[in-house]
Amino acid sequence: MHIKKTRWSHYNLNYHFVWIPKYRRKILVGSIAEELERILRNTAKQHGIEILALSIQPDHVYLFVSAPPRFSPAEIANLFKGVSARKLLEKFPELRTKEGLWARSYYVGTAGDVSEETIRRYIEECQDV
Repeated sequence: MHIKKTRWSHYNLNYHFVWIPKYRRKILVGSIAEELERILRNTAKQHGIEILALSIQPDHVYLFVSAPPRFSPAEIANLFKGVSARKLLEKFPELRTKEGLWARSYYVGTAGDVSEETIRRYIEECQDV
């Protein structure tokens, strides 16, 4: 267990997120996937969130993060989805649809009794699918 600290707290909060493009379009490939990874990593760094594992597949994103307790899981999902949609659509206007880039829903789970290593291995194995 890796305990992190802020000025007022000690924490070990790990969240596993999965989200998809609208209509599960297979658009997260090539330069779009590379740019999305860069955006997600920069966003995490700017907000003090540690990316433990990341896998970008053509039709979905797996993200495993450790975040300070000041962020709720909903805020984290909205942060990553919102910033990435805005920046991807600026750079790749051909992705724009009237419905938006990402589907409204997402999956979030906590690591619970599962170790960081188990989830990291699961995400890496999903890259082979």
